[in-house]
Amino acid sequence: MTMSTTYTRRTKDQLAARVAQDIFDGAVVNLGIGQPTLVANHLPQGREVILQSENGILGMGPAPEAGEEDYDLINAGKQPVTLLPGGSFFHHSDSFAMMRGGHLDICVLGAFQVSATGDLANWHTGEKDAIPAVGGAMDLAIGAKQTWVMMDLLTKQGVSKLVKECTYPLTGIACVKRVYSDLATIECTSQGLKLVDLVDGLSREELEKLVGLPIAAA
Repeated sequence: MTMSTTYTRRTKDQLAARVAQDIFDGAVVNLGIGQPTLVANHLPQGREVILQSENGILGMGPAPEAGEEDYDLINAGKQPVTLLPGGSFFHHSDSFAMMRGGHLDICVLGAFQVSATGDLANWHTGEKDAIPAVGGAMDLAIGAKQTWVMMDLLTKQGVSKLVKECTYPLTGIACVKRVYSDLATIECTSQGLKLVDLVDGLSREELEKLVGLPIAAA
């Protein structure tokens, strides 16, 4: 599938900044392993966002400066983090009680596939010898008030990760509200996909061709 040369994909940091832009003041947010952790570095100045990590941290700050890392203070992805004034750490079970109890306003997760109606597949591709470890993703996907996905829209082979129906094992059903990608921001609804925004130079019609699904106008 050929792609237009008139637009530029969002970089990982630009994508993280786009996600951060939509997180409201006072939100309690879990950032999943991988790309979503970058969101912590792009939260708007003066906006209070309380970051939670499933290994038992509340009140994380941005990533530490080089040389300032403390490997006794890490997130669920084993990356060193900082702790803001008033932050705390606690038992794993208390963390999962927060996640399962509906106390998180937003979680931001990566994904292998997301269906048009918001089904999420992000833990196993079915490949032989892959480690089938769902971790806390299913608790986050269902327990958070809003689940957002942050991902590249296409695989390296040019195949859309937004699909009519997921073919990989599901993490959660109809749980994803919004997909933030390198090419567009798209809502998942019970009626299908709805456009929020696009990178400059990309049309909705071109996006529909890339995804292979209808996408309602914003």
